[in-house]
Amino acid sequence: MSHIADIRQSLAPELESINALIIQALSSPNPLINEVTRTYLSNKGKQLRPMMVMLTARMLGAGKSAKAVTSAASIEMLHTASLIHDDVIDQSSTRHGVETINSMWNNHIAVLMGDYFVSTALQLVISTSDLRAISTIATLGRLLASGEMDQIDTASSHVLSEEAYFNIITNKTASLFVACVEMGAYAAEASDTTLEALREFARIFGQCFQIKDDIFDYFPSEVLGKPTGNDLREGKVTLPLLYALGLTEQPRCSEMNEMISKDSLTDEEISALIAYAVETGGISYAEKRMKSLRDKAAAVLQTIAPEADTEPLLTLLDYIIERRH
Repeated sequence: MSHIADIRQSLAPELESINALIIQALSSPNPLINEVTRTYLSNKGKQLRPMMVMLTARMLGAGKSAKAVTSAASIEMLHTASLIHDDVIDQSSTRHGVETINSMWNNHIAVLMGDYFVSTALQLVISTSDLRAISTIATLGRLLASGEMDQIDTASSHVLSEEAYFNIITNKTASLFVACVEMGAYAAEASDTTLEALREFARIFGQCFQIKDDIFDYFPSEVLGKPTGNDLREGKVTLPLLYALGLTEQPRCSEMNEMISKDSLTDEEISALIAYAVETGGISYAEKRMKSLRDKAAAVLQTIAPEADTEPLLTLLDYIIERRH
């Protein structure tokens, strides 16, 4: 199994069960809730997170368990809730080319629907009767919120360091993938040693996912439905530019650092910063960091029991590093 399409096909029955459970759990006597849910869930996206739950469970011998399916559905709903709320915060009208809830209806309905997804996710994970899984969902909600708050604080304080960047993306993005492997491992009653190795793999996976996502913001993309330079408009300085701003030998480095310290940037300044990051090798640097992290992740997987088939998880990592959108 060496391609993402093969993995997705092999997980088709499980993903179908997860999607059916999500729809069932979100069903309401309120027709508006059902309409919004049906419309929003018509575009399922990549479903990387439920795939990671099920791949982890399968690798450890519990791939078709009801507990794994329920846990995956809960994770996906909490993730969806975070996206709905993000769209309100970012005032986004589209996500990956699809109209957002706040655009189709309004912010009021979007916030309420996000809350509805969160509550349903908690309700669903409680049905597993596993306090570890319940704790994972509760902790994840805190990490996602604190990661977003850290990002806001870092942006307003103009903190420019790779350490701060990695701390933020570990909480904001990697925490979701860590939760996924925890859920899969709990379904299989994995050992503490295996669980810790999987957590480290998932942290690296999430870091690579966010670095790749951040790279996209330096180039035009119709597919993403996200304007180039959107991160900078929100005050977020990501890895390619962080690297470029540290190149003190570059003639324009001082000018760029002075520019980035402003509380707001014009379109021309954003374009100048993006061009500077690209021209001075910021993209290449970020890609090299992903390659280094990928090698570290592969080494971590090798510490798991020899009989465990870790190849699909590594294939999933390679996919998110090489993806085009």
